[in-house]
Amino acid sequence: MSKNQFENREGQTVPDVTFHTRVNGTWRDVTTKELFGGKTVVVFALPGAFTPTCSSAHVPRYNELVDEFTAKGVDDILCVSVNDCFVMDAWKQDQHAEHITFVPDGNGEFTEKMGLLVGKDSLGFGKRSWRYSMLVRDGVIAKMFIEPDVAGDPFLVSDADTMLGYLGGSSPHDIVLFTKPGCVHCVRAKSALAEKGLAYAELPTSPRILRALPGARTTPQVFVDGKHIGGAEELATWLATVG
Repeated sequence: MSKNQFENREGQTVPDVTFHTRVNGTWRDVTTKELFGGKTVVVFALPGAFTPTCSSAHVPRYNELVDEFTAKGVDDILCVSVNDCFVMDAWKQDQHAEHITFVPDGNGEFTEKMGLLVGKDSLGFGKRSWRYSMLVRDGVIAKMFIEPDVAGDPFLVSDADTMLGYLGGSSPHDIVLFTKPGCVHCVRAKSALAEKGLAYAELPTSPRILRALPGARTTPQVFVDGKHIGGAEELATWLATVG
């Protein structure tokens, strides 16, 4: 992997830029002073709204981890892209990303002053932002994670978990339950997770799915961080180890 050729601007002040946004159907100009002044802010920037990696991984994970970032003193999470405000607003709604502030850098002024405006002509995108994240305290860049300067669209260091780890936080467990209607043990498992304040995804199952799972014949079947835990009893045993 090649050395990153983009300038790391840690210790510098964020560029003085005015963003043209829309609020409730009317134009509203927002300055970087308003966005960053007196706050601790996490920023992640990406090549474009509605693009695959940005929509499937970058935005959703920051939105999922907002409570963990808040617990570490972060006041706001900004998503910056070289797109106009109409596109950014539509993308925010599509992503159900109510916990993130979407910032339209339509002219690329902020991104250019950050030294991270790149040409994506081969994709028909024109000028776009390189992918990066940064922690900003009262307008001063405290930490930057810039994706390596290699071909394509690397997504290795600007993710939400990397930034949260830098702040000393830990990512929540990824829990999936395979369930079926009328299953009292499924209800018990979900109640136990709720009592612990643990979020989970629930997937309806079928006999074929159960046969495909290792050692599974009943519901629920629980997976934690990619590992098969078992049923409701095994989940209870695992939950006893969780603080």
